[in-house]
Amino acid sequence: MTEPTIEIRQVAHPEAVRGFDTETLRRHFLIERLFAPGEVLLTYSHIDRLVVGGATPGAEPLVLPTPKAVGTDAFLARRELGTINVGGPGRVHVGGQSHEVGPRDALYIGMGAGEVSFESRDPANPAKFYLISTPAHAAHPTVLIPQDRAKTMQIGEQATSNRRTIRQYIIPGVCTSCQLVMGLTQLEPGSTWNTMPCHTHDRRSEVYLYFDLDPNARVLHLMGEPQETRHLVVGSEQAVLSPGWSIHSGVGTSHYAFIWAMGGDNQDYTDMDMVAMSDLR
Repeated sequence: MTEPTIEIRQVAHPEAVRGFDTETLRRHFLIERLFAPGEVLLTYSHIDRLVVGGATPGAEPLVLPTPKAVGTDAFLARRELGTINVGGPGRVHVGGQSHEVGPRDALYIGMGAGEVSFESRDPANPAKFYLISTPAHAAHPTVLIPQDRAKTMQIGEQATSNRRTIRQYIIPGVCTSCQLVMGLTQLEPGSTWNTMPCHTHDRRSEVYLYFDLDPNARVLHLMGEPQETRHLVVGSEQAVLSPGWSIHSGVGTSHYAFIWAMGGDNQDYTDMDMVAMSDLR
C-alpha cells in the first residue's frame, strides 16, 4: 500500500518573515491546492499542529488517510476534525454511521470516532469537503451542524464595504470540541473588506479558506506583524495559514466567502488583541 502523502509546513519566526520575498511568503503560508477530483489533499502545519485539507469524492467514496506525520495508527486517534462542504450535496461516513452534509453544512468529528470517508451524492456536482483538524485530549460526539443551526450574526456596514454574515458552527454553545473553533463568513454584494479594523490573538492560530470567488477575482490577504504588514494574492478555494502573531484581514476585488478555523489555548471567539488603524504599517 502506498504511503499517504501530506505536505509539511514548518513554523516561521516573525523576524524571519520580515525578509521573505513573495515566493517564500506564499510557500510558507498559502495553500494553493486543496481540492482535486478523486483525491484527499492534506497539509500538516507545525503552527499549533493544524492539519488542513480538502476531499473531493467523485464516483467512488474517499477514505481519510493516516499519513505518518500524524504519528498514530488512525487519523483520529488523538485528533478531532471539522469539515464544511463548499461543493455539491455530500455524505460523510464516520465509524459506520452516515451523515448527509449539504452545501455549507458542517460536521464535527470527535477523537476516536473511527474511520472517516467522504462521498458525493452526485458525481457530476461533487461535494468539496474542507477539512481542519487539531490535536484533541478528549472524545466528543460527532455532530452535524446544518447552516440554519449555526449561531448567526450580521455585522459591518455597507458604507465601509464590510457588510457580512457570520455563521459560527463549531463553537461553545453550538458544538462541543476540545480546541477546534470553526465558522463561515459571507460578504454581501458590494462589500469587500473582512476583519478590519484587524486584530491578532497570540493564544490561537487561524486558517482562512477563501471561496465563492469569481475565477478572475482575487483577495488581497493582509498578514504579518501589525508594524510589518505583508500581503498574499489569493484565489478562490485557497487557504492561508495565520500564526498567532499575525494579523489576518483582507479585501477582495469582489464579494466572497471565507471559512475561518482556529486552534490553541482557548475557544473564546472574542479573545482578540485589537490593532488601531493608525498603528498599522
